[in-house]
Amino acid sequence: MDLAEALHASETRFRAAFTDAGIGMALVDPHDRIIEANPALAEMLGRSVPDLIRLHIHELLDVEEEARRVYLELLRGDRDRIRLEKRLKHRSGHAVWTNVTISLIRDADGRPQYTLAMVEDVSEARRLGDRLHYQAVHDPLTMLPNRSLFFDRLAGAFAEADQRIGLCYLDLDGFAAINDTLGHHVGDDLLVAVAERLEQRFAARGHLVARMGGDEFAVLVPRSAGPEELTALAAEVVALLSAPYDLAGQRVVATASVGVVERPVPGTTPTDLVRDADATLSWAKSDGRARWAFYDPERIASQTTRQLLATTMLPALERGEFVVEYQPLVSLRGGPDDRAPDDDRPDDGAPVGPEDAALCGVEALVRWQHPEFGKLSPDRFIGIAEETGAIVPLGRWVLETACTEGRAWLERFPESELFVSVNLAARQFWDSDVVADVAEILGSTRFPARLLQLELTESAVMGPAGRPLEALHALAAMGVRIAIDDFGTGYSNLAYLSRLPVHVLKLDGSFLEGFQEGAEAVAAVAGPGRYARRQAADEQIVLALVQLAHALGLTVTAEGVESALQADRLRAAGCDTAQGWHFGRAMPAAAIVELLTPRQ
Repeated sequence: MDLAEALHASETRFRAAFTDAGIGMALVDPHDRIIEANPALAEMLGRSVPDLIRLHIHELLDVEEEARRVYLELLRGDRDRIRLEKRLKHRSGHAVWTNVTISLIRDADGRPQYTLAMVEDVSEARRLGDRLHYQAVHDPLTMLPNRSLFFDRLAGAFAEADQRIGLCYLDLDGFAAINDTLGHHVGDDLLVAVAERLEQRFAARGHLVARMGGDEFAVLVPRSAGPEELTALAAEVVALLSAPYDLAGQRVVATASVGVVERPVPGTTPTDLVRDADATLSWAKSDGRARWAFYDPERIASQTTRQLLATTMLPALERGEFVVEYQPLVSLRGGPDDRAPDDDRPDDGAPVGPEDAALCGVEALVRWQHPEFGKLSPDRFIGIAEETGAIVPLGRWVLETACTEGRAWLERFPESELFVSVNLAARQFWDSDVVADVAEILGSTRFPARLLQLELTESAVMGPAGRPLEALHALAAMGVRIAIDDFGTGYSNLAYLSRLPVHVLKLDGSFLEGFQEGAEAVAAVAGPGRYARRQAADEQIVLALVQLAHALGLTVTAEGVESALQADRLRAAGCDTAQGWHFGRAMPAAAIVELLTPRQ
């Protein structure tokens, strides 16, 4: 066979392969026009082979700048082959996703002559990939964007550094109860209905509505106009989701709570935004549900501090960071007529000051000497201690410390018979054997039970009978005195108290507001008649409570006494003992020693 025959045979085989190939093929000249195309490519694009001849490739595809640069390198001969993923245009208008391999064909002298494109249709694989990707970033129940897509869009919003951003984070109130009572199928229907309402109302505005998991949803405002837009949106969400739902033949009422955060993008992060929105949502629910709350940095700082105190409280107790101070409790039964014979101070009939009052006891008050926050008063950490259970070891430590100091005072000043009053929390009755603890501490410190007074709030002792009630009777049988603290702010059930082993009522300081000095100044603001009525009412309430307590065999202690006038009126009402800044603030144990030391 001569050369001409060999070339002809080769060309015949190439054309047969070109024509019968299962993938699309085309020869393209240096001017980007198709010279030849095979039937597979024509069918792929919804055209005939003659339609493709002399067609410019730009009519079939959009060429990006980077792809054009690489293609020109191929035409210059700098490359022999390139591979691209391209979206071709079908004659009917839809896209055909393809993998394209373009090879350079050179002439006998090695110069670029034309290119051969081999085109593989990957549309079905692409559609499958798109479906899998959609499923990966959308919630299968509601078809809303899921948490993954939400954070992806959130990151994109943060890429615009000069924008403000807002987020409404919400969940349904009592959703678990709906699932439990009506069934999970109704719960799922409710979630779908909520998603539809949110998407129909807010997606059209350019906001992203996403399901974050469970019954939690988010509405992201990538370009916020300010806090007012977000608070209005939150109010709209609450109203929108409060309307009843018709689900599976049942009328269901559900409400939502919303946490709102709005701020400039600079200075925050996506994690900060979502964390703060979640915390704010918790505020909305704790404030009453079916409402929205706006992020408050001071409140979040307070929560952070509470968490820090909660986690460091027990280690702080072990490190000795807590101290006990003592506030004087004085007898109100004395007065100007009860002074010692050698007291040469004039008796002018004025209200008795703190130097005239007889010290009869002290209340033990715990303080936390925090290395970062300084001295913390009980209102900063006792509530946290009760929530976490740390109140049990802390309360036992306070009781032991107070009894130890009380024994030292008794040994040094045996005539004083100074009693020590210690607060007990309700949780100490339920989480520990408080009777055994008290007995052990009294035994180890040798402090007389008759000089120990234990204070409890009304709510701790006036609930249903059980362990606290049994413990009270056991403590009273030991000789310990029982006092009800902040009396008048809770149940105030004197009939119930008559059946309890209670010895002392401590009147809450709010009853003394009408006993204050500066009547003229108050009357000028509130009016003389109004002030006089308030003053008279407070005095009558205190007088009635004292008389009832005395009738039940109880003594009465007034808390929060801040002036001599208040002390004088309390004495006139028959109050037995008192404490407050007028008589002395809480002080170290050494200062109590000074008060007990006889004056020379």
